[in-house]
Amino acid sequence: MNRIKKLLGIEYPIIQAGMVWCSGWRLASAVSNAGGLGLIGAGSMYPDVLREHVRKCKAATGKPFGINVPLLYPDIDQIMDVITEEGVRIVFTSAGNPATWTSFLKSKDITVVHVVANTKFALKAETSGADAIVAEGFEAGGHNGREETTTFCLLPFVRDVVSIPVIAAGGIADGRSMLAAMSLGADAVQVGSAFAASVESSAHQKFKEAIISATEGETKLSMKSVIPVRLMKNEFFEQVEQAEIRGADKDELIKLLGRGRAKKGMFEGDLIEGELEIGQVSAMIREILPASVIVKNIWEDFLQRKEDICNLQF
Repeated sequence: MNRIKKLLGIEYPIIQAGMVWCSGWRLASAVSNAGGLGLIGAGSMYPDVLREHVRKCKAATGKPFGINVPLLYPDIDQIMDVITEEGVRIVFTSAGNPATWTSFLKSKDITVVHVVANTKFALKAETSGADAIVAEGFEAGGHNGREETTTFCLLPFVRDVVSIPVIAAGGIADGRSMLAAMSLGADAVQVGSAFAASVESSAHQKFKEAIISATEGETKLSMKSVIPVRLMKNEFFEQVEQAEIRGADKDELIKLLGRGRAKKGMFEGDLIEGELEIGQVSAMIREILPASVIVKNIWEDFLQRKEDICNLQF
């Protein structure tokens, strides 16, 4: 049996990324009900808001779901209290040291998956006791790795050095990319951008429409001296790029970023001054679809592509 399906108790090895301002209880429960694993994105939630989303998700699905926790965010202690008090069974940690919280979560019988962008942290996650790893390439939207290693290079790098299950992320939105990832050693895939543009996503309608209108080359990794993040190009992005070109230091970039930029862009729909985190694969997404349809389309496309490959004559 597929190791991720067994570990997480899901029907399909398809995981919805826990994206800030996009991944609330509606999206997470819809993906879980469709047979994948839905994740609530705790990065954009205060502890009391997260508690509300967990409870609503439990009411909306009897299937497994999890929470993505960026470890660099404030209120981590309180976030972990909510997770344990509400009986959450699956946690994906990201953007931080896996050694910090993995042992605590494991002591509560919580399945822990850590997101990495290089082999150093993959090994650290395994040593820390993580049950699985997400190998996220530089194509992915949002927070990213400084190494700029693409998914299809990173995936075999990580597969070769760890024994625990590996989930591929970054640039995956259909059955073709899922099949390629599985061929390179992935046990499952994590999908972000396609679900960010879904019906159940909590992103603003204007942001969803911007995603499905995106063309090749409309995203770029920026703010590497602060926290590398892939953004859709807009006026705010241009301000950041010009500041970096003239040699702005970390403090100036942090001041330019300010507070609430991601909320302004993705949740409130300010496509000019907001921070728009999305992956390169957005250029392939052309419809705002229900999450259940996205899961179904990816899985059926994967099976068809797999059959096509098996039938090829060499």
